[in-house]
Amino acid sequence: MPNTKGILGRKLGMTRVYDENGRSIPVTVIEAGPCTILQKKTVQKEGYDAIQVGFLEKKESRMNQPELGHCKRSGGKGFYHIKEFRISNPEAYEVGQQITLSEVVAIGDIVDISGKSKGRGFQGVMKRHGFSGGGASHGSGFHRAPGSIGCSAWPSRVLKGKKMPGQMGNEAMTQKNLKIIDIRNEENVLLVRGTVPGAKNGLLNIYTKA
Repeated sequence: MPNTKGILGRKLGMTRVYDENGRSIPVTVIEAGPCTILQKKTVQKEGYDAIQVGFLEKKESRMNQPELGHCKRSGGKGFYHIKEFRISNPEAYEVGQQITLSEVVAIGDIVDISGKSKGRGFQGVMKRHGFSGGGASHGSGFHRAPGSIGCSAWPSRVLKGKKMPGQMGNEAMTQKNLKIIDIRNEENVLLVRGTVPGAKNGLLNIYTKA
């Protein structure tokens, strides 16, 4: 795995901005950081170099004893989201240190953003896979069904990977090569061109090359 650096954020929504020529640019608004370093991991001890960071503070009353013990060295603050980022020099960071948006990305950078897509529940083949379905008129008898899913003689089974009804969405997704249009450090907000996975307030992992 290549050494990467990143920051945690959450999706606030979408809007548009205008460039110097007056063209409308669709952007996603993301609250990113600050993230607090909870733990450093090294090759000598854990077998790989990384830092563990927390995002969105949690009240102490909502933390259990293992969480309180784990966060004690970093100031005793708990977090709703904890994530590791692989880096090449964990010794450059200190436990309890805060990582801000300006330390990780800059305007014009290209980043990869991972999140969990919106869950759509159990869906049929027309919505899930784009099947055309049958005739809609009266008397058709075949409307939104998938149709034949295999032969009886050979191979006498349903082939693996067959497009069928089932759970749609709620999957880990990564949107690559997104350009950062603007950064507002005082609000811990960045604007990314285009869309990113997930619903409003969904957790996002923002990666950039180290």
